[in-house]
This record gives sequence, C-alpha cells and structure tokens, in this order.
Amino acid sequence: MSAHFTYTDAHGVEIWTREWAAQEPIGVVQIAHGVGEHSGRYAAFAEQLRAAGFTVYADDHRGHGETGKRQWNGDLSRLGRLGPGGLRATEAAIRQLTALVRDRHPGLPIVMFAHSWGSLMAQRILNHHPREWDALVLSGTAHRTPRGMESGKLNARWAAEDETGFAWLSRDPEVARSFAADPLCFEANLVKLFGVSDALRLFGVPAAGLATDVPIRIVSGADDPLHRGEHHLQSLADAYRARGVRDVTVKVYPGSRHELLNELERAEVTADLITWMEDRIGED
Repeated sequence: MSAHFTYTDAHGVEIWTREWAAQEPIGVVQIAHGVGEHSGRYAAFAEQLRAAGFTVYADDHRGHGETGKRQWNGDLSRLGRLGPGGLRATEAAIRQLTALVRDRHPGLPIVMFAHSWGSLMAQRILNHHPREWDALVLSGTAHRTPRGMESGKLNARWAAEDETGFAWLSRDPEVARSFAADPLCFEANLVKLFGVSDALRLFGVPAAGLATDVPIRIVSGADDPLHRGEHHLQSLADAYRARGVRDVTVKVYPGSRHELLNELERAEVTADLITWMEDRIGED
C-alpha cells in the first residue's frame, strides 16, 4: 500500500503524490508518468521497487490524475489541461518533488524513471539541470525530433482490430480495457490540450554541458509507435554519448508496445530495471 501527500507549486496548484516507503532504503526512485494517465498505474512496479529496497515517489502531474481532478474542481472533461505556466510549470513541479525527496532522504541517490511524456520532460529538464538525478531511465521514449518521434495517431496500426483505441499500449488486451475504463485516463491530443507552443517545446535534442557520469538507460518496446523505429532510439543514445555521457545503454524488447511495465514480459522488464538501478547507484 502507498501513502499520499500533497505539495503546492509556484502557481498555487496542489500536486498529489504517492509514496511507497522502504524500511531501510538503498535509494529513491522518482516516477514521472505519461500523458493521459496517472501515478496509480505504477503501483505494481513501485511495490516491486520497494521490495528491492527503494523508496518510491510518484506525483500526478499538473492536469492529470488526482492533481488534475482537484485542479479543475472535479471536472474530468478538463483533464490534460496543464493550467497556468503550462509545460514549464509542470516540469518545475517535478523538480520541486525531487528537491523535496532530497530533503527527506539526504545522501540517498535518486533514480528518475520517466515514461513517455514524462521521459520527454525528463530530457528537457536534464538539458538545463544535468545533475537533477543520479541516474535516469527513459521508458517508452523517443528522439525528440520530427523524424524520430511520432506525433500522429499512435493506435493507427491496430485500429481495425481494436475498439478501445489503446491497443498501442500493450499486447495484453486487458491493459487497453483497463485504461479505457479508468475515469482518470484519457486519449490525449497534445496540441489541443497543451497548445501549439508547449507541444512544440517537446521537440529538442540533448544539450551541451551534460554530466558525463550520470548514467542513462533507454528502454522501449520494438513495436512502440512513438519512437518510429529502433534506429531512432540508437540515435538518441548516440546524441547523449556525443555530449560526453559515458554510460548510455539501450534495451529494446521484441514485440512489445508502449508500456513495458504493462506488457506480457513485465516481470522480465522490472527485473532488468531493478538490476540496472542497483548496479548504478552502488557505484562510487
């Protein structure tokens, strides 16, 4: 079971956050979820991380989950709208949680697990704050270029055989059904929800001045439509290496779609991630 708390961002938005506390944590994992979803969908992963000795924190980003529900006074039709400050304020609230976690757990390393939209924001944050986290996992991510990131209909490949509109998330049909039935999940049109300016801000590349010793792990399904092909993930990794990051690795799971944590081989994925985290934060 998780506990929850809230903190207030610079614009007065109350950010709803889940915590899974390990008894004697070896590190902290912060989770940044994707667009159209919420932190509650990461409960099984968080419990496994806690069992491995990690304390886990996951906020519902602005406009999403319990944060969005409260932000818009219970009007779920407004979910996805980020509110004052838009994308940059959403990213600032993620960093605010990181700072809060560092205050609560001085000396413990923080691993950011960032999925989909969360991974795009994490890439942007890292460009300006290279040591924000001690290690970074980019899940269901993309090279943030027009060629390397799909901005059209992500479910197009499965539309004929899928009545939910969410088959692109996982080969497990229950995942699509559960997503469609969740009142706090929704199909996201980024331009409509975020506006053109913020949607365009999601494009970009790794910047100069990155920390060379902060390891980055890129994980994705081979059939994830967001990345437009594995070679684009390799291009993203190469872009980080070209900026001097020494430890950049890519793991692509054959046949898997967008949500590796909800895929058929989720147990293998989770075990791989925990091993990678343990190996990285244990280094001097």
